[in-house]
Amino acid sequence: MPNSQANTLPCSFNGSVRIEGRPDRLTSDAGVLAVRELDHRLGISTWVAERLVDPRHSAFITHPLVELLRARLYLIASGRRHQDHADRLRHDAACRLAVSERRGLSPLETPEDPWTPNGLASQPTQSRLVETLAMKPNRAVLQDALFESARRHVLARPEGRPEGVTLDIDSKAFQVYGYQKGSAYNGHYHVRCYHPIATMLAESGDWLAAELRPGNVHTADGAWEHLRPVIDRVETLIAPVTAVRGDAGFPSEKLLGPLEAKNIRYVFRLKTNPVLDRLAKPFFKRPVGRPPNELREWVHELTYQAKSWSKPRRLVLVVVERCDQGQGELFLDYFFLLTNWTAGERAGLDALAFYRQRGTMEGHLGEFSSVLAPALSCTSRPKTHVRGKPPKKTTVPRDGETANAATFLLYGLAYNLANAARGVMNREAPRKNGDGWHLVSLRECLLAVAARLVVSGRRVTVIVQEHVADLWRAYWRGLERLRPTTVPSHNSS
Repeated sequence: MPNSQANTLPCSFNGSVRIEGRPDRLTSDAGVLAVRELDHRLGISTWVAERLVDPRHSAFITHPLVELLRARLYLIASGRRHQDHADRLRHDAACRLAVSERRGLSPLETPEDPWTPNGLASQPTQSRLVETLAMKPNRAVLQDALFESARRHVLARPEGRPEGVTLDIDSKAFQVYGYQKGSAYNGHYHVRCYHPIATMLAESGDWLAAELRPGNVHTADGAWEHLRPVIDRVETLIAPVTAVRGDAGFPSEKLLGPLEAKNIRYVFRLKTNPVLDRLAKPFFKRPVGRPPNELREWVHELTYQAKSWSKPRRLVLVVVERCDQGQGELFLDYFFLLTNWTAGERAGLDALAFYRQRGTMEGHLGEFSSVLAPALSCTSRPKTHVRGKPPKKTTVPRDGETANAATFLLYGLAYNLANAARGVMNREAPRKNGDGWHLVSLRECLLAVAARLVVSGRRVTVIVQEHVADLWRAYWRGLERLRPTTVPSHNSS
């Protein structure tokens, strides 16, 4: 700045402190470089961009589609979920380096060519990206990208290809405000929402597939149609599917029958009803003897056939002791598990322990909802006025439902990137409490990092604090150990 004294701000609480603005290359989001390094090694954004349909005229393109996609994915993964963040970080040096296809120092330089990107794309351009991704063929590419990113992550891990995998299927309400096409009031959650269904790979926590559904559909609506192609792809390109887990909303003949026909084991929780209450009643008693200090649980084997089922199936009745916090007294509670494992193949307590592992998937869904916090707010309303006057020209309003579906898939892809980074950190720098890295801690310690960029000759040096550098060294060490993905993808053409 020409007059630094005029731009100095004094602090009244301490006269020795001065605040001054300088044209240095500073960033508060150096973590986007770490995300780009992971993306570069897995090749996810390049894979997606090569398959997307770009309706723009080639003579008027300033920002390549791959750069638009990277900017959106990296900012979402780093906690910058609003499109306005692209405007505020447009000239951030770290973001420019992470997003750009160009090498060397050219991403930091002001280009002479008007058709060469000068920083990140603006918010309106990011908004048009959503419209492009909402096209039917591009939504299909995003669906494929979820699976492809999970496949590349799993096969790139040092432990290599798993011998068998477990799929966790679940649904969750995502509340919306105002009128969003396709949303509806859900009587169970008591909110207006979308009610998407998703399948995750239990061994890595990656999303394999997700579909945005109307808010008023039942949990199991279209579950087998959703799950069948996922199973086929996983068994072809990753590993045999050994089991499927889900909550009490999923057990139905339309899902159970096909899983049994494929000889895939499953464990689902089962909703209680008066018939099941009568079945459980004879076992609703404590073991003989003085109760220990710890709360206990025990299981009983039953067989049950619902009216809609084609045959009787195995139930595991789980009876648990719970403590009334108000009175300090013990009372009994119970629930049912439905499984096609025989008692000889997997005992009741083992089936219960296996089912409870799906709590990890529920935690991942909770992270996606609360940490990434997807904003599904694309509407179909056309503009009726601009600055108080009718618009000079009108355009066909976009389909808000398909735009929200594309946005949801985009967030899912950003989640897979962040989850892959989490997997690297869990292997190389495990948390002292043993709980693993949460997405919040990953952002705070690895991604939301302040840095200074120093240009010397043809080299850029990113200077971070020493404790951050220690974490980044562990992260880069983990990236070096990733195995190259040599298995052909499911859509390599």
